[in-house]
Amino acid sequence: MEEINNIEVVPCTESDYLKPFRVHYNQNGTKKSWDFMRTHDSVSVLIFNTTSHCFVLVKQFRPAVYMCEWEKAKTQPPQAAEKSEEGAAEAAAPEPQEGQAASEGDSSSPWPPASAGVTYELCAGLVDKPDLSLEEIARQEVLEECGYDVPASKLKRITSYRSGVGVTGAKQTMFYAEVSDDNCVSAGGGEPREGELIEVVKVPLHEAMTFAYNERIPKTMGVIFSFIWFHNNMSPKYKISTNV
Repeated sequence: MEEINNIEVVPCTESDYLKPFRVHYNQNGTKKSWDFMRTHDSVSVLIFNTTSHCFVLVKQFRPAVYMCEWEKAKTQPPQAAEKSEEGAAEAAAPEPQEGQAASEGDSSSPWPPASAGVTYELCAGLVDKPDLSLEEIARQEVLEECGYDVPASKLKRITSYRSGVGVTGAKQTMFYAEVSDDNCVSAGGGEPREGELIEVVKVPLHEAMTFAYNERIPKTMGVIFSFIWFHNNMSPKYKISTNV
């Protein structure tokens, strides 16, 4: 588990990833305004290993999630906040097939444990390379984050959708990639030069839907949606129950 310390929250006056704006407009004769962020679109990839019949996800610490949990803990009575932190730690502990949770650290700390900010996600990345297609960007992410070398031509486009409508309006395009152990060329883990610290996690196919609907396991909507998509479209091909 990550060790998170020396936390300092400061104003964000400049960013390469987020640009805050306020738009004023008239809607049916009523004056309105809305605050929003301009940010990059993104890609995500549902990876299925046909050798071991498991999904390949990534697990990482997300500062935004962590800070939301910290804000929530501040507004709760001490006893409720303590239970919330314990629940976050327990959710991070049961990790399918690999990994163990670390100790909670100093219980007297005003900050939640690092596990409060850890989430399970699809392999994903920003669309910030204008010279590359979405498939090529997705291929790079699969290689860097999960260690599988998959040709861009083998990526199946599932769909695209707005990953944020209230604040960002950004679009995410989701792909499906079938891999085998033969495609694995590295341990993955992300790009250290970009500050990425990613853990690769495997979820067995027969546990997928239980995993998706377990609210104690923090995950993105992309994980839930993609598992349902696989159950509806691909599961019959493998004649293995997704445990719905």
